[in-house]
Parts: sequence; structure tokens; C-alpha cells
Amino acid sequence: MARGKVQLKRIENPVHRQVTFCKRRAGLLKKAKELSVLCDAEIGVFIFSPQGKLYELATKGTMQGLIERYMKCTRSYHAESEAKDKQILDSQKEIDMMKQEIKLLQKGLWSMFGRDGGKMTLDELHALEKHLESWIYHIRSTKMSILFQEIQILKDKEGVLTAANKHLQQKIEEQNGFFDIGAAITNTNFPQPLTIHNEMYQCKDPPHHILD
Repeated sequence: MARGKVQLKRIENPVHRQVTFCKRRAGLLKKAKELSVLCDAEIGVFIFSPQGKLYELATKGTMQGLIERYMKCTRSYHAESEAKDKQILDSQKEIDMMKQEIKLLQKGLWSMFGRDGGKMTLDELHALEKHLESWIYHIRSTKMSILFQEIQILKDKEGVLTAANKHLQQKIEEQNGFFDIGAAITNTNFPQPLTIHNEMYQCKDPPHHILD
């Protein structure tokens, strides 16, 4: 016959309750030691009896060391949790502000075009004016930043073109210098002729007997 599920509830008989506490406590501590040995885990157990007596078990090191480690982990966890919660709240606030700005801008556009629902109060007009001034400032700042970037790009291109032009001028000067050297050699007035004087090519007067 299958064993039915035992219903867990407080044991009314104090003697039976004390016996059960001792047995279950010993079994719990034994299982904790076995788990620590089998899985190389660090386990700390606190047990307070109905009379307030403390039973503790630290499988590795001391209970104080385990408590300090636990507090450090929980502080780190709570700090990360608080940082995430703060980030979520900041994001939600930013989203709400953007929604309000969009709603205000939409209402302002409706008012400009005379559509229904575009009537604005004085406070809304002041708020819209401040938003528009802020948006215009950001637009102009972005515009100036883009212009400065484009100017810098043009300056860089100018520097590249200037370097290329200088290189070409050097090439041209080198070529012109080569031709000038040849011309200088040709046009130089040397004190002595460059060719050897040959008497064979000199024209002499013909003999008299030939003329006769």
C-alpha cells in the first residue's frame, strides 16, 4: 500500500516536538556536511531551538568568515540593484519629460495652424518659448560644429594639395635644372677652341702653273 503524503503542521505535543526537532536537526547538519564534502561547497547553518538555543555549522573556515562573506555579497548585490533602480527611474523621468515636451510642441503647432485643441495658457506659452529657445540653441551649436568640421576637412585637403603642388614644382625645377646645365655647357666661352685645328682643311692659294 502506497504511503500517503504527510501533512506538515505544528506538533502540539511538546515531547514529540522536541524529539522531532533533535532528529531533524541532526539530519539537516549531516546532509549539510555531506553536501560540503561531495560538492566542495562552503555551507553555514544557523538553527535556533524553540527555547532559543543556537546550533550552528560552518563546513569550511569559521562562521564569522562566512557571515562577512555573505554581507559583502549582499551589499554588492544591493548596490547593483539600487544602481539599476536609479537608472530605471532616471530613464523614466527623461521619458516623461520628453512626452511633456512633445505634447507641448504638438499643442503649439495646433495653435499656430488654428486647429482644435490648440488653445494654450500663458504658462504653456512661456514653457514653449523656453523649449524653443533651448532647441534653437542646440540646433545652432550643432550647425556650428558641423561647419567647423567641414572647414577642418577643407584645410586638410588644402594641405594635401599644397604638398602635391610643392612636389610637382620640385620635379619641374629638377627637370629645368638638367636642361640649363646643357645650355650652360654649350654657351660657355672657353679660352681655347674645343676642336683641334687641322691644317688639312685649310684653303691655300692654288699654284701658279695651274692658273696658267
